[in-house]
Amino acid sequence: MAISTSIQALIAGEQVAGSRLSRIMLEELMAEGLLTVVTRGSRKSYWARNVEALKRYLIDKDECYRMLEVNASNSRASMATETGNSKLMKIRSCPGFPVNSYEPIVCLLNDKEMVINPTEGSFLFITDWKAFTIPEDVIVVGIENMENFRMIRQQRQLFESEIGKHRFLFASRYPQSTDLRSWLQSIPNRYVHFGDFDLAGIHIFLTEFRSYLGERSLFFIPSDIEKRLAKGSHTRYNKQYEKYHILHCNINKIQNLIDLINRYHSGYDQEGYINNSDSNETLMVHG
Repeated sequence: MAISTSIQALIAGEQVAGSRLSRIMLEELMAEGLLTVVTRGSRKSYWARNVEALKRYLIDKDECYRMLEVNASNSRASMATETGNSKLMKIRSCPGFPVNSYEPIVCLLNDKEMVINPTEGSFLFITDWKAFTIPEDVIVVGIENMENFRMIRQQRQLFESEIGKHRFLFASRYPQSTDLRSWLQSIPNRYVHFGDFDLAGIHIFLTEFRSYLGERSLFFIPSDIEKRLAKGSHTRYNKQYEKYHILHCNINKIQNLIDLINRYHSGYDQEGYINNSDSNETLMVHG
């Protein structure tokens, strides 16, 4: 069995239009909480929440996906030199993660000063992340959804109203990889995770961040989340229930969120907070 181009694209961290995925495969991957949906009008695209988790699921599902385990140590440039074809093997030619900020932050990259201050409508991509450091007082906010990540200025009051007027560096895992987490492990900064308010979203935080970063990692919970969950997506909850219904957390306020999700049988997408960025409602950060 050849691996479809749509699955290859998901593994490469790319967005894939729903029309390119088979209905059965799409429903299966969504039910497993492996994909995130991006809606643009009537069109829907999908991308992998965690590429490694997606690869493991596919390999466990069918031995034909075993080729995804190939670890290419050579670069595309060296493969092109040796074979004349840099596309013989899918490898990561651009590691790293994007960062954003709504005020200037002086950082170091390879021991040289650089200022993170993207013009509105843009962001920066840090590829040499092992040589990237930031001031210790800067709070890193990890944003799961690219729309929220791109539109941080519309959410400035959202963060400052609760955390205070600190300096924030916003980071994204798009394209999906462990680079962001590995970088966070190498620095002492506080980390705040802003993701979807559903069982899968909480599971991502607990397993992919909290378990590695410990108490300096916090989960961002809006004060009005109960009101929003009351009108949230039952379909999302039902698809995730079988896998995550036993989810439990010893952090009281996160467990309270889990209880609310189970009470209302719903989940809520973080994009819903973009339009509410000018609200005076306070937010809570819990860890």
